[in-house]
Amino acid sequence: MKMEPVPEQKTTIQVIERMVALLDALAKYPDPVSLKELSKVSGLHPSTAHRILNDMVITRFVDRIEPGTYRLGMRLLELGNVVKSRLSVREAALDFMRTLHKKTQQTINLSVRQGDEIVYIDRAFSERSGMQVVRAIGGRGPLHLTSTGKLFLSVDDPKAIRAYATRTGLAGHNKNSITDLAKLERELSLVRARGYARDNEELELGVRCMAAGIRDDSGKLIAGLSISAPADRLQDEWLEDLVNTANQISATLGYTQQE
Repeated sequence: MKMEPVPEQKTTIQVIERMVALLDALAKYPDPVSLKELSKVSGLHPSTAHRILNDMVITRFVDRIEPGTYRLGMRLLELGNVVKSRLSVREAALDFMRTLHKKTQQTINLSVRQGDEIVYIDRAFSERSGMQVVRAIGGRGPLHLTSTGKLFLSVDDPKAIRAYATRTGLAGHNKNSITDLAKLERELSLVRARGYARDNEELELGVRCMAAGIRDDSGKLIAGLSISAPADRLQDEWLEDLVNTANQISATLGYTQQE
């Protein structure tokens, strides 16, 4: 039986489609490319290509080498490195996360920092965890209300923490949320001393979490591994397994703990 070709999906925003066409065209050439050539390869009118290229130069997706010639910009490399690091930590963490979930029967989360929030990038869970998943993969949470977020804040210097508090206003979600800077600073001191962080129903009532950090080969904190459970089920005995699992993932990424 002859298979029908799958129709190519197109974006719903035309300017994005045109921008991608220009990026694809630029990727074909190792050297700077003229506007005329880019217009020809992308199928865009020169004036349209010129306008979009100008915007991409401003946002550093494209570099203008000299009037009328362009090449891919450094921001693509920067974003590519971010994607690479996140993909690699997911790949390194997945089997360890499944093992930890099997042992605890609770939801295991992998999160990274993005600005003033954490982003959930992977999860190991089952219906037997007894808790609905509160934040889906791709979901976000404030740094000061999440266990992984507190890990990231704990490695910031005091000035950066105060700046974060000013930007966000330390907005709370419920009566347990930390909304006072002095209290947050005390909490972060505990995180540094303990080497792990907790969320005691500060983001969602009825849900408690604890998190340990994952570091790359340079020693930089790049992700947090956390256990989420109904508030009455989270057990302190899981802390050792959590920290050991985070350390194993870090070791897989090339991190060597200092004596």
